Amino acid sequence: MRINPIVKKDIKVQARSMRICWEIFAYEAIMAVVFFFAMFLFSQQLTYSSTNIYSSIVWLYPALAITQIIILGVVVPVRTASAISGEKERQTFDIMMTTSMTGFSVIMGKVLTAMIQSMFYVVAGLPIVALAFVIGGLSWSNLFWFLAVAVLVSFFSASIGIMCSSICKKTISAVIMSYGIYVLLFVGSFLPYLIASVVNLSGGTFKNPSWLLLINPGMYLLEFFSWSMTGTSSAEEVITNFGKKMSVSSAVVHHGWMIVSTLLLVALAFVFLLIAIRRINPMAGYGRKHAGGKQHG
Repeated sequence: MRINPIVKKDIKVQARSMRICWEIFAYEAIMAVVFFFAMFLFSQQLTYSSTNIYSSIVWLYPALAITQIIILGVVVPVRTASAISGEKERQTFDIMMTTSMTGFSVIMGKVLTAMIQSMFYVVAGLPIVALAFVIGGLSWSNLFWFLAVAVLVSFFSASIGIMCSSICKKTISAVIMSYGIYVLLFVGSFLPYLIASVVNLSGGTFKNPSWLLLINPGMYLLEFFSWSMTGTSSAEEVITNFGKKMSVSSAVVHHGWMIVSTLLLVALAFVFLLIAIRRINPMAGYGRKHAGGKQHG
């Protein structure tokens, strides 16, 4: 099987550098701090209650898993935000585009590199996360579902970063734009629901905008962790908040919400990738200039 040249080159460079070792060390240090802080809270809880520590240690899973997701959401856009803009700053972008690689290969190579690097972090943190499954009684299927969610988060974050990198000429501008899109997705999709809830509570009527939360990554993760830990669906509560009785079980709502939300997030990620491919395609720019020259002529 032919490996993408960009993935092959970047992974080799990372493997020969001490940077990845220090990054994994910092990642493990953060995970260790969260672990010991969570254990400290559990021990404090035991002094005021008669609960068994083994029943509390299961909550290590969401604490550590959410920490991993936050790290991925912060690190991956930074990595991909410098993928194209960094080449432009080093004046190697034009040389790269003169090769036989297509725009699709270039973009997917940068995205896959960022995803593989992010999976290094997730795999490195598995021994700590696995404690919640060995001691806490969670099923191992939850661990594999978490790995799938981590891959989705990495892919989605990488697509945002690579699009911003293809649009901006400077890396810092691409990073700022990436986090701006994050804020728009998290806050922009939640704000209509919040406004509608306030209006309905005050006696007014507002159309249910909960469907916007399908593209909210925060709502997606909340639904995943709430179902994993408590067996309840946060999406069901969102829908019933507008007075609609559920005629189906929360399990159906959960799986339906997760499936639709996953498909929408993947589709949105591919839209970002298509924009990035379009932006770096030199023939697209040539075609626009050529058409403009004909019109002026």
